[in-house]
Amino acid sequence: MKISTKGRYGLTLMIHLAKCHGKGPTSLKQIAKENNLSEHYLEQLASPLRNSGLIRSIRGAYGGYVLAKDPIDIKAGDIIRVLEGPITPVEGIEDEEPAKQALWLRIRDAVKDVLDTTTLKDLADHNNDEPQEAYMFYI
Repeated sequence: MKISTKGRYGLTLMIHLAKCHGKGPTSLKQIAKENNLSEHYLEQLASPLRNSGLIRSIRGAYGGYVLAKDPIDIKAGDIIRVLEGPITPVEGIEDEEPAKQALWLRIRDAVKDVLDTTTLKDLADHNNDEPQEAYMFYI
C-alpha cells in the first residue's frame, strides 16, 4: 500500500489543525506557508474532509478551518480513508491463491490496526526531537 500526496498532505493539514485545536480557525494559507505546501492543493483536500465531517469551515475575515471533533476522536484511518479510499495492499485479491490471499489480508489488517488506533492527538503530540531509528532495506 502506498499513501499518495493526498493522504500525506491531508494528514499534515489535520495535524496542524489538531495543534491549533481550541485556538480558533486557521487559514489554509497559513497552514500552507508553515508546512511549505501548496495552498491550492490544500483547498482540494479540505473539501472531502469537510464533507466527511472531520473539519468545519468558518467564514469571515478571521475565518478558516477547525476540527469538527476533538483530536482524540479522530483516527488516522478516518483521514486516510476519506482521501485515499479503502485500505487494500493489493488489488484483485480474490484472484490470488489462498496462501497469498491470507498474507495480503494479514497485512491489510495490520495496517488498519495501526491507522485505527493512532489518534490525531497522538500525531499532534508526537515529539519531533526523539531520534527515529532508520530502516535499511537491501535488495
